[in-house]
Amino acid sequence: MLKKRIIPCLDIKDGSTVKGINFEGLRNAGDPIELAKKYELEGADELVFLDITATIEERKTFVELVKDIAKELSIPFTVGGGISSVEDVRKLLDAGADKISINSSAVKNPQLISDLAKEFGSQCIVVAIDTKFVNNDHFVHVKGGREITDLKTLEWAKKAEILGAGEILLTSMDGDGTKNGFDINITKMVSENINIPVIASGGAGKVEDFETVFRETQATGALAASVFHFNEIQIQDLKETLKIKKIKVR
Repeated sequence: MLKKRIIPCLDIKDGSTVKGINFEGLRNAGDPIELAKKYELEGADELVFLDITATIEERKTFVELVKDIAKELSIPFTVGGGISSVEDVRKLLDAGADKISINSSAVKNPQLISDLAKEFGSQCIVVAIDTKFVNNDHFVHVKGGREITDLKTLEWAKKAEILGAGEILLTSMDGDGTKNGFDINITKMVSENINIPVIASGGAGKVEDFETVFRETQATGALAASVFHFNEIQIQDLKETLKIKKIKVR
């Protein structure tokens, strides 16, 4: 069994780390370089950096900031936001990213997943899915959650795997920032129906939420932001507790 991963996420806007609720009402959460250093020291297994307004503003991810963060890290580092070509990915990998995350661009052009997987290997291609429960089903949203698509979340996750994705980062927009716990239903559904790792995201509020998502779904990673940024949960304490509960963590 794959050991479970604890993954802090830096949502970046205008060069600062921000956090909101249900993708809205963003507030400043600190300097991304300092947070990256802190998480490395605290024992995070990976770090995710998402430039959350790059797609909406139709610009590329901050390559210089990625370079500065990568210098501080030895753990795997995933970068997303505004990535739409092989060249974009090459620049970010050259800047020190280990994996890249694509979302809106993959929905718009699914062939991009295959092109990137062929060029760089599936292991470094993460397809991020922002999902929301609408009209009795889970639907994929794009453009930072601003726009609903007609894609059902489970079908899109399966298709992304076939096209060459190496991992799915599944964010429940309903849970995002609420601290009410991960969305077990959609996480369970996706993680049990595909063969690549799934990272659960959206809704972590307490240590028990991590335990629940690992026990009740096949997610291999759990991602959180505000509970780590605002020191409500310490990563070392979280891992110790999970170990006591007999959940294998890295």
